[in-house]
Amino acid sequence: MASRGRAKTVVHFPTTHQRVVDELGQRIVAGAWEPGDALPVEDVLAAGIGVSRGILREAVKALVAKGMLRVRPRTGTRVLPPEHWNHLDRDMLRWKQARDATALLRDTGELRRIVEPEAARLAAHRAGPDDVRVLYDSLAAMEAAAAAPGRSGYVQADIAFHRALLDASGNRLLGSLGRAVDIALEHSFVVSTRTPGAVEASLPRHRAVVQAVEAGDPVAAAAAVLSVIEAAEREIAQSPGSPGSPGDTRDGTV
Repeated sequence: MASRGRAKTVVHFPTTHQRVVDELGQRIVAGAWEPGDALPVEDVLAAGIGVSRGILREAVKALVAKGMLRVRPRTGTRVLPPEHWNHLDRDMLRWKQARDATALLRDTGELRRIVEPEAARLAAHRAGPDDVRVLYDSLAAMEAAAAAPGRSGYVQADIAFHRALLDASGNRLLGSLGRAVDIALEHSFVVSTRTPGAVEASLPRHRAVVQAVEAGDPVAAAAAVLSVIEAAEREIAQSPGSPGSPGDTRDGTV
């Protein structure tokens, strides 16, 4: 009975289907097959991976849905060029992170510069009391995590803050975008917060965003969130966890 109320750690193991999707997706992202190439015939590929043809077919269907493969009679299953891929797909983001973390960090930073300042402008015009409360709650969670041993939960609280900002814009597409790219944001935040002093410096910048939104000042809101993004880019460049840096200690599990 002593363990009553104690949080349990739940470990999720990938299903056979997900394992095959991952293996094929990672191979495609890594360039094992070039665009236009046909995958090996079904029997050979299934045997090589060690699964049944039925499981392989389901995995291929998943990659077709992600825009990575095309199945046609007579021509077989062929790899599509990257411009057809769904680069916001969660699996795709994981595979890109594992393959080229530097490119993913760059793409994430550029996307944030394009999206978040405008989302902040819209939030300053449209955010209601509930939206502002959620932003303050997210900021409070960041502050609590920053003060906790090991700063447990800080990155997730930071992600929640930026999702809340996109939601506060009142544009549902922006809100959905934030949820779609949370893996990319997590990777970026994990790297940037490894820089000494980054977390402490980040908190007042985030507070400035909330205050500008609450005040209904779109110019200040956009400038404040751009300051957050620019600081993160500097911290990523200086971080011991930045891909390719001498202190890179990534283990691929972000």
